[in-house]
Amino acid sequence: MPSGVTFGRKRPLLTCPNPLFLKWLNEWRDSAAEKGLKTQFVYQKAISSLKKYPLPLQNGKEAKILQNFGDGICKMLDQQLEKYYAEHGPNAPIHSLHSSNDKNRNPQRASSPPPASSALEADMPKNPHEGPSPTKKKKTAGKKQREYVPQKRSGGYAVLLTLYKESKNSNSKGYMSKTELQREAQPLCDKSFTLTDPSNKYTAWSSVSTLIQKELVIKTHSPARYSLTDQGLELAQRLEAAEELLEDRNDGVSEACSMTSGEDQEDRDNLNNTENTQNVLAISHKTVSLPFSSVNHGQSREDPAPSSYNHIPDFTLQPGQFNVILCVDFIETTGGATHRKQELVSELKRNGVNFDVRKLHIGDFLWIAQEKVQPVAGQLRMPQAREVVLDYVIERKRMDDLCGSIIDGRFREQKFRLKRCGLHHPIYLVEDYGSAQHLSIPESTLQQAIVNTQVVDGFFIKRTKDVRESAAYLTIMTRYLQTLYLNKTLLSCTKEEASKCNREFNYEDQNCILMEFRDFNEGAMKNKGQTVKEVFARQLMQISGVSGEKASAILERYSTPASLLSAYECCSSAEEREKLLSNVKCGKLQRNLGPVLSKTVSQLYCTKEALS
Repeated sequence: MPSGVTFGRKRPLLTCPNPLFLKWLNEWRDSAAEKGLKTQFVYQKAISSLKKYPLPLQNGKEAKILQNFGDGICKMLDQQLEKYYAEHGPNAPIHSLHSSNDKNRNPQRASSPPPASSALEADMPKNPHEGPSPTKKKKTAGKKQREYVPQKRSGGYAVLLTLYKESKNSNSKGYMSKTELQREAQPLCDKSFTLTDPSNKYTAWSSVSTLIQKELVIKTHSPARYSLTDQGLELAQRLEAAEELLEDRNDGVSEACSMTSGEDQEDRDNLNNTENTQNVLAISHKTVSLPFSSVNHGQSREDPAPSSYNHIPDFTLQPGQFNVILCVDFIETTGGATHRKQELVSELKRNGVNFDVRKLHIGDFLWIAQEKVQPVAGQLRMPQAREVVLDYVIERKRMDDLCGSIIDGRFREQKFRLKRCGLHHPIYLVEDYGSAQHLSIPESTLQQAIVNTQVVDGFFIKRTKDVRESAAYLTIMTRYLQTLYLNKTLLSCTKEEASKCNREFNYEDQNCILMEFRDFNEGAMKNKGQTVKEVFARQLMQISGVSGEKASAILERYSTPASLLSAYECCSSAEEREKLLSNVKCGKLQRNLGPVLSKTVSQLYCTKEALS
């Protein structure tokens, strides 16, 4: 007997439970290929997706759950199905190919779909903690590796389903950050994504590395962005389909139990007994068919309109459960003239201000509400306190620093970022330091820039004469905010949710919706991954005379450089291109952008040779 040869029963190949739909798609693909139409590739993608789907479909509308199945293909399948029923009768089987030999076959066997999920069921381990035995390793040598399927309500299971539901959202960004993913996936997982168990040093988040290794999830950018691969999307579809099938079956069982009051308790227990969660994908489709046509798939919870958005906070801080703390950017305490920067810290300490020095990605000072935590017996470190950021942020500018930031362009960029940071009360703290006569910009120009910041840009300006007066202002603001939020209940939200929530502060309201500090600070990073629209805005603001408001007005009409260039190409003459943006309304007074700036922008984007 040759070595390495094993004998045994061959496992039957996995067959498609929808051969009729597959046959029609193959015919349409071949017909399109003969005519040289590009639709042949659309049909081929749909065929590949249908072959991988392990459950039977009752009509074309149900196929919309699958990848590469649009409204057109689903409608064609339904039309073809009507013709098929008209020709073969309303009870004709659709999960086996209809032929004249069907009469000689067992009708029950012909109408029943093949057990497509049996291969998955055989591949799944009965005990997830048990490894394969040595004898099994010998038998499976050289065979295809077992497919990875995460356990129900495990970390991997929750992450896959959460990313899949996010991808189906009409407002989806195509990715999720770590904070968003942990928050949205937590209800689907039995284990915490952030806290470790006493007997285990791993959290549910540890399973993400396995998903990345199995090429189901891809991680990009910094801060990290997580999205599904094609393989992960396919597996997530199957997981959700099996989950809905199980829920439908449980609902049907509960209804049957309520209607059959005369049944024995033993029969009720048998009805309520459902499959093991580890074999949820392997539920036999002989018993129940998926009612996708009657279910709004993937939208069990409708997204409300922004005006009626019902915010559900990740956590809540009740009155007396938090402290209001001043956060100082570490740049304000290190580097440069150390003695001057330490003077600010010394003044704050002398005034008894509770402050914390940390890295702030925007602003120099802001205030947070930090949860009061108590030490836990048996743990070395204190529990991590949850934090939300109050609606006030301060950018500190000395006159010499203001002069330098105007020259290198930082001043306009900082104002633009402060407006977009999500806090309602940005403040400029302008500190007079010595004489402005020796600066490279005239003092009158600096004073005009300060006035424009208040009148045109809408920032609150606070003028101080030295460091001590600046520290006194920070002290008064800290005590004012401590009193203001003393009896308020603080509800957390993310930066994305902040745009949907009604976050206008009212003195009479007991609840305040505030952004989580970590989410706010990560979202304000200067060098984070930016969208094309954000890069386009910064590009426009480099043009002399284009402020943040004017750039925003242009972006409302042309959100990308490509859309602006397309508009220029549609112009019939150079004069028409130069006047394209002249009527764009901007600012509170809705004034026109004007012909001069419009001409400057057109020259920048339409001149192929070097600008003079």
